[in-house]
Amino acid sequence: MKKRFIIANWKSYKTVPEVHEWLRAMVDAELKNLNLEEKDIIVCPPYLYIPIMRAFIDDHVLPLKLGIQDISQFGEGSYTGAINVKQAGEFVSHAIVGHSERRKYFYETDADVLAKVKTLVENHITPILCISDIKQLEFYLKEDTVLVDQASEIIFVYEPPSAISGGGAFHAETPEIANESAGKISEMIGKQVLTLYGGSVNQDNIASFVTLENIAGGLVGQASLDAQKFMQLIQNS
Repeated sequence: MKKRFIIANWKSYKTVPEVHEWLRAMVDAELKNLNLEEKDIIVCPPYLYIPIMRAFIDDHVLPLKLGIQDISQFGEGSYTGAINVKQAGEFVSHAIVGHSERRKYFYETDADVLAKVKTLVENHITPILCISDIKQLEFYLKEDTVLVDQASEIIFVYEPPSAISGGGAFHAETPEIANESAGKISEMIGKQVLTLYGGSVNQDNIASFVTLENIAGGLVGQASLDAQKFMQLIQNS
């Protein structure tokens, strides 16, 4: 069985009591006793809760890794509101970059995303790079060689914006189309790369994606907020 990667993106949800409730559910359900040898579970909460979760995960020896939902392309300095890789690296092993919501609401550019990928791999934090479509990937490859040179250090996510849940009438792409697109990413990089699917992934459809040749897991939004649903998704993956 190929290794599976399940990444929870909490986006801008939860309060401190809700974070503790979610974590406690993981302990009560004995998550650490599940057969997770072939699965990496990465949780990306809002920035404020990362230290809280780091301490809880370590204290309870939970089989969860932590990621950050975005990262600054700059290092230390006068960058008000920014979280840099040195700060994030004290707590997390992964970072989401290039998510379409960052582009839509915060006007991030392709150049910004490439700069973030570079600074992450240079500082040994794994980028979780969201690819909205093949044209976007074509631009990245034309502009810089980092995605090819560091392909083994990057988790690629095919996540078309039309499939991202967020309260609207969004629907996951068919597994076949998602698998074809994931395969195209490896083809364009020139080697087999680790590619996940994102967009309306839940406990009911995760198996239909991860059982396909080119998809190694899922980037999960809404379905990761409920601890019970998320644990069921992990079991079904």
